[in-house]
Amino acid sequence: MSKKTGMVAVSRRALLRGVAAAGATVLAGQAMAQTAIDELINAPRRGNWDDQFDAKASRTVAGVVSNNPMLSPNNFINMQQAITDYQTIVANGGWPQVNPSIKLRLGAVDPSVQVLRQRLMISGDLPRSAGLSNSFDSYVDGAVKRFQSRHGLPEDGVLGEFSLKALNISADVRLNQLNVNFQRLQDTLAKPLEARYIVVNIPAAYVEAVENDQVALRNSAIVGRISRPSPLVSSKVSDIILNPYWTAPRSIVEKDIVPLMQKDPTYLARNSIRLIDGNGNEVAPESVDWFAPKAPNLMFRQDPGKINAMSSTKINFPSPDAVYMHDTPTQGLFNKLMRFESSGCVRVQNVRDLIVWVLKNTPGWNRQQIERVIASRVNTPIQVSDEIGVHWVYITAWSAKDRVVQFRDDIYEKDGDQQLALQTNIGQEQISGSVEDDILPQ
Repeated sequence: MSKKTGMVAVSRRALLRGVAAAGATVLAGQAMAQTAIDELINAPRRGNWDDQFDAKASRTVAGVVSNNPMLSPNNFINMQQAITDYQTIVANGGWPQVNPSIKLRLGAVDPSVQVLRQRLMISGDLPRSAGLSNSFDSYVDGAVKRFQSRHGLPEDGVLGEFSLKALNISADVRLNQLNVNFQRLQDTLAKPLEARYIVVNIPAAYVEAVENDQVALRNSAIVGRISRPSPLVSSKVSDIILNPYWTAPRSIVEKDIVPLMQKDPTYLARNSIRLIDGNGNEVAPESVDWFAPKAPNLMFRQDPGKINAMSSTKINFPSPDAVYMHDTPTQGLFNKLMRFESSGCVRVQNVRDLIVWVLKNTPGWNRQQIERVIASRVNTPIQVSDEIGVHWVYITAWSAKDRVVQFRDDIYEKDGDQQLALQTNIGQEQISGSVEDDILPQ
């Protein structure tokens, strides 16, 4: 690492400590931010930044969201353009570090705002016509929101700790990140994609359903934690299971279920998990020695229902790691900013929308029929009629739109620069009474 890069190295340990709580209030924060804007618009006196106030600039995160899929051959030209742009930025000295003495938000006046303006202009988030005053006006507010959107952060317009950490990653580090991910994109797209396919971008923690090179759905996801990462996958959907049984893998039985049963002998019964022997007979939990040196050689199978670890739906596809995609009974986890909490499988928000899309060419399975079967609580496998690809990828930097570059944290430390990686898995390994829902039910 260069001396310059080392000087701006960012510790993400503090970032992760607070980010889960912040993610749970993203929507509320955005609403409060807009209320503050409205109050400022209607205020009789707006201070010395009045001549740089434009409500439209503050309300719009312009041009960041795109219906172009992240995983597409058409993005090679966008990535090449992004790399060229960042090479130019680095050649011209990069961007300045922003070190404010106050919390920077709409209405603030501070010399560090001028530096912030320079930083946002260089990265293309703020028009150069906005000027270099010390006032955090609506143009800066809109630019900060655009920056936050490009980095997967809450779009609240406030330059808090999390946004500041991302803002102060140096341009040369970001350039290297782009180069690393361009190679990943090339490797992933070495084989042609299907006409319809599902992409899980692990570091972005979201799912895209793509049809004819356009995003039909984009859903938030929960992906593998650092110690139990989600693997790379290239496969095809084989079947959908409505009201699935959940069978615990041996590793989960040993690491999680047995210790829980040692603490609480009612755990299996409370969570509708049955023990099945090799002959298909049910075994009473109280007949098992839970303190034996080895875990019992039994199947641990959970009945369908609301508390089932996969809730209403499981999406199957062949995989060496036996992973899958599924629903979850704990929907509140999708409100978190850092959604790296699973045991390797992927939980999908609004998964019923996704299975309706998957099954749209499978006769007899419209939304009404899907909902009726789910309501029945009857385990129902459905073979999928057409070819739908499944691709789990690890892309932390990409461009799906001309000169709009997206960056995400290098959660699994694959990008080659420590400051891009989250340094710890604080809190995610602590199990108190339950485990994440593709491991155990809540």
